[in-house]
Amino acid sequence: MRRHLPPEPWSKVALWSRSLAIFAATVAILSILLGRLHVIDPPSALASLGAAMALALIALLLFCAACQVIWRTGERGAGAAVVALFIAALTLGYPAYLAFEAVRLPVLADISTDVANPPYFSFSKAAYDARNGFQPPRVPPRIRETQRSGYPGVEPIVVDLDADEAYALVLKTAKARGWKTIDKHPPGGRAGEGHIDFIDTTLVMGFDDDITVRLKPLPGQTRIDLRSASRYGRHDFGANAKRITAFAEELQSQLDSR
Repeated sequence: MRRHLPPEPWSKVALWSRSLAIFAATVAILSILLGRLHVIDPPSALASLGAAMALALIALLLFCAACQVIWRTGERGAGAAVVALFIAALTLGYPAYLAFEAVRLPVLADISTDVANPPYFSFSKAAYDARNGFQPPRVPPRIRETQRSGYPGVEPIVVDLDADEAYALVLKTAKARGWKTIDKHPPGGRAGEGHIDFIDTTLVMGFDDDITVRLKPLPGQTRIDLRSASRYGRHDFGANAKRITAFAEELQSQLDSR
């Protein structure tokens, strides 16, 4: 008489690992979507995303435990464990990159092309209202000095244009970058300087970041200084320096096409 051996039982740890990894990924996606759609405020979105990362880490720990159990007992669930590993790794991939950047770069969330005398953000009612009552805080000089070693390539932009032409070029470049203009003052007055304030959104979470541009006339040239500041967190993971660099590259492209 032919007898059938009962199938090996499933590893509960492997199943829990897969379920938790899927749940963590779902929470992470919802946090990003709800944050971008302004259904929840940025601090809540960041807190939810942090919880998703913690759940993904627990899923990884359960994956390790599942591997040990499956190896020792021969229980089924290797596929579920691999799925858990894959989903948890995807969920933690970008945060892991940010963690690397946090170690490599100085703890700054406000970057300027002029470290000694950074451009100021407009105090006008239009700018204040556009920022929903937020005003980027002043960064102490001692802390701002750490920018020099972390971002040596962030420097003032000097163009061979008069101030009015440079002013129009900055507006055109900002529009190409997708920045929203919230306040602007053409070059003029006693100092001859011009100022423009913008708002840009972060790529992943869609948070508003603040940018101000100062134009200073020079003999036959104009010096352009930018300051880019994040509203949330003490560390921008290099985002503001990248924004300034991307602006400088776009501005050069606009100049070359003239």
